[in-house]
Amino acid sequence: MPSDKLAHAAAGITLSEAAGVRYLHFGTEWVQGAMRIAQPYRLELEYQQQMMVPLLLLPRPRRILQLGLGAAALTKFCHRHLPFAETVVVELDPTVIGTARRWFGLPEEDGRLTVVCDDALAYLQRPRRRGLADWLQVDLYDAGARGPVYDDLLFYQACRQALREPGIASFNLFGRRCGPSLDRIAAAFDGRVIAMDEARAGNRIVVAAVGPTIRIDPSQLRERALTIEAEAGLPARRWIKGLRGHVGAGRVSPRSQAGVSL
Repeated sequence: MPSDKLAHAAAGITLSEAAGVRYLHFGTEWVQGAMRIAQPYRLELEYQQQMMVPLLLLPRPRRILQLGLGAAALTKFCHRHLPFAETVVVELDPTVIGTARRWFGLPEEDGRLTVVCDDALAYLQRPRRRGLADWLQVDLYDAGARGPVYDDLLFYQACRQALREPGIASFNLFGRRCGPSLDRIAAAFDGRVIAMDEARAGNRIVVAAVGPTIRIDPSQLRERALTIEAEAGLPARRWIKGLRGHVGAGRVSPRSQAGVSL
């Protein structure tokens, strides 16, 4: 766990630095985000890298909806590496938005980036949110980090409804018991769910799909992975094994080595 507290960035928010990496905390020891100071657009944390698995499955989103800002790592990455996409971020706490701008290089809003200060579920339930995005990235944790802020079937159904078809959602799960969350995500997405291998910090990324079945043959999968590694610096070939572990109603079973179908 990083040491040497830098400052109280705002009420309830603290920062720390270690080995060239700046960390965001919500007033506890739990890490809520990170940025390598010399490479501010790099995804430093393994689970954040895995949140970009949709690049293998649906590589050209028109709109990305992110629920939870944290240290803006995903936001900055998408803004830099996916210039063809619009990114919309929903963050409840204005102090998190201010901290991300001051300490983590969150870009100013422009034609491709919108930051909305709002509650995630309330935002999803407002009119005209259905079919809003091609990608949905959900990383909603409070200071206690005991489980997702929203973790019921109603929320996951609202997430599904926010996606166009075809669409991909990625969820960050953290904690000792992910099974109930997996069950609810699988129920909301009709079992079309894949759980990645657990990251070193204990996070588990779950990917879910809507619309026509997404099928990618082995050669195309490898070609996409190599492109992602070359252009974005992400360990995409490591993800392929994780994509072949299919979760249905919270149970993991091995997939065929012939490619990926979701």
